[in-house]
Amino acid sequence: MLCQDVHQFGQKLARRRLLEPRERFERPEADHLNTLDLVALGVGSTLGAGVYILVGEVAVYEAGPATVICFFAAGVSTLLSGLCYAELAAWVPRPGSAYLYSYITMGQLCAFIIGWNLILSFVTATACEARAWSYAFDSLIGNHISQAFQEMFSLHVPHFLATYVDFFAFILVLLLTGLLVLGIHESVLVSKVFTSLNLLVLSFIILSGFIKGDLHNWKLTNQDYSLNTLNMSGYSDISSLGPLGSGGFVPFGFEGILHGAGTCFYAFVGFDVIATTGGEVPNPHRSIPLGIVISLSICFLACFGVSAALTLMVPYYQIQLESPLPQAFLHVGWGPARYAVAVGSLCALTSSLLGTMFPMPRLIYAMAEDGLLFQGLAQIYSCTGTPILAIIFAGSLTGVMTLLFELSDLVDFVSTAMLLAYSLVAFSVLVLRYQPDQNLSTSEATEEEIDISLLEASRFEPGPEARSSNILKTLWCPSNTIPTLKSGQIVYWCAFFLVLLLTILSLILAQWPIQVFSGDPGLTTVAVLLLLIIIGGTVIIWRQPQSPSSVYFKVPALPVLPLVSIFVNVYLMVQMDTGTWVLFGIWMGIGFAIYFGYGIRHSLENSESQPPASTLQT
Repeated sequence: MLCQDVHQFGQKLARRRLLEPRERFERPEADHLNTLDLVALGVGSTLGAGVYILVGEVAVYEAGPATVICFFAAGVSTLLSGLCYAELAAWVPRPGSAYLYSYITMGQLCAFIIGWNLILSFVTATACEARAWSYAFDSLIGNHISQAFQEMFSLHVPHFLATYVDFFAFILVLLLTGLLVLGIHESVLVSKVFTSLNLLVLSFIILSGFIKGDLHNWKLTNQDYSLNTLNMSGYSDISSLGPLGSGGFVPFGFEGILHGAGTCFYAFVGFDVIATTGGEVPNPHRSIPLGIVISLSICFLACFGVSAALTLMVPYYQIQLESPLPQAFLHVGWGPARYAVAVGSLCALTSSLLGTMFPMPRLIYAMAEDGLLFQGLAQIYSCTGTPILAIIFAGSLTGVMTLLFELSDLVDFVSTAMLLAYSLVAFSVLVLRYQPDQNLSTSEATEEEIDISLLEASRFEPGPEARSSNILKTLWCPSNTIPTLKSGQIVYWCAFFLVLLLTILSLILAQWPIQVFSGDPGLTTVAVLLLLIIIGGTVIIWRQPQSPSSVYFKVPALPVLPLVSIFVNVYLMVQMDTGTWVLFGIWMGIGFAIYFGYGIRHSLENSESQPPASTLQT
């Protein structure tokens, strides 16, 4: 009896979403988005605090001029994840993003974990953008707002909370929450205007950097640092210099580049807003993949160019953290240009703030509609077709985070949650591409035919020696040219095993990189063995038949590209500090309490007719 209860409980956790259209996904057709709208949303939500403020912090403390390499590594990682998002968006053109993808491929519990962490990442990212907007505007008017709030509302609390309550950022969040309630077209129109201004300003910054920049700033020495220490008059509002490190192009070494890449990943967070718009796009199979790839390409070029321009114009240890780009123009003698850059940064932060707020209520709506969150959050406001309660809830939670936390304390937290989501999206590509169509069908007759064929096959099951030969033949030389239930299971478990091995390899490379690459007998042997096993598992997956289903976009170089994406994402995740993982654990504890106390009992999947769970589901 106990075993049966445990088995039924496990089936609930592994119950997957079906791919067939459901009426509850249908929304009012009043609003439609085209590919240009999606690109504007993607670029607007991505190019914000990361390119205007975070670039200074990475350059001063983590990478110096090698910040361009950090952005390149983070951009490649995000582009790999973006390609996986694009294929899954073509397979599953519905609102919900990575939450829905994991629900279809890995089951209900995994979907809740991803959805819960995406909510946190969107909330904290929006709080970061609101704080950054407040900082940029405050710097433009002479820091009067922060001085007034510090005198009136200083909290005097532990370091993980803000030094003062920023009511200015809080009011900004409330205003944009009201804008989201009005409807999607109003939000997209505002995003288009501010994104266009943002791209113009970024183009001006990049061109100015190559005109006024000096290559000597990429090869600074101790002598240059000493001269700047003696004479600080040319760079106002700087009380001290940042660290020199070892000087040159890579002043803080390879480890600094790795940490910087993990931080720079935040600059590319936001493109997945496109994947949450499946319900508002007339042709999602084409528009969503195109929107993701185009917006990520634009964001990568902008971040790479701005980081190069900044480190060429200003020695990395002289960059001002709160407003690096405006002060850079003051440093090169183009003082009036800093006002244009400051206005551009406000436009960028406004569109980014709106873009990061945009997917939050849609994700909450999707989870509430499925019963995993409180179903009252799925209420639609008939006049505008927007999930009004989900928007109000998301705006309120974001406002509280904006009041209490600093921008720098939340960046790593956002990156960790998004890297986890992107890794599971890449995993989902492997699972879906190699699965037979029967596994994604609601046809009970098809499932019954599969079960009957399996039973008939079991009557003629061969002996142990023949069984071993058949297993090896199935792994290396499958007889079918289209996916079967068995080949789908092989891919699923091989991919799961490879993710574990890639995680172990990432931990080894993160903890003992010098020993591994210097030829330490023990660690190098372990790393090489892991790599060989990973290559073998990849070949096994490659030999299995892929689904012949035609979709608009497919990830190239399968299964290598998704596995590389998972490895890079996991490697960046293990760079995060212990405090980030502690906060992550607390948030997950709250989420599990909601899921096991409410979601698992109220899930709509529990009340609908479902086919028996396959081995893949369990």
